[in-house]
Amino acid sequence: MEHPQTNGQAESANKVILNELKKRLGSAKGKWVEELVEVLWAYRCIPHSATGETPYNLTYDTDAMLPVEVGEPTVRRELHNLKINEECLRTELDLLQESCDKAKIREEACKQIVARRYNSKTKPRAFQEGDLVLRMK
Repeated sequence: MEHPQTNGQAESANKVILNELKKRLGSAKGKWVEELVEVLWAYRCIPHSATGETPYNLTYDTDAMLPVEVGEPTVRRELHNLKINEECLRTELDLLQESCDKAKIREEACKQIVARRYNSKTKPRAFQEGDLVLRMK
């Protein structure tokens, strides 16, 4: 089954990833494999304007821990308490659907703004029977 809307979303994401790779690589085009992991991580952990959330947060309903935080002691890791963390995760799981609903509402609002902007620039044309039109093959 074909999903044109999903294909457009994938193309949009791919375009952003390719542009970021081009910025990072410059003339060293052969090293894209090493940079791809970092670009994907950045893409997944930066809030997107349509939803106001990061894809990681929408998927796992928690903020991602930076790779630097895993190896180095940080305040976030030092104050970590397993019992409190588990309680917070359970609470966040209860609120997951609400978070996704808010993201969907923001996405719809963003789509409406884009549609309104597009429609304000288009000129409606009415054709009558007998009007000549150019048909492209």
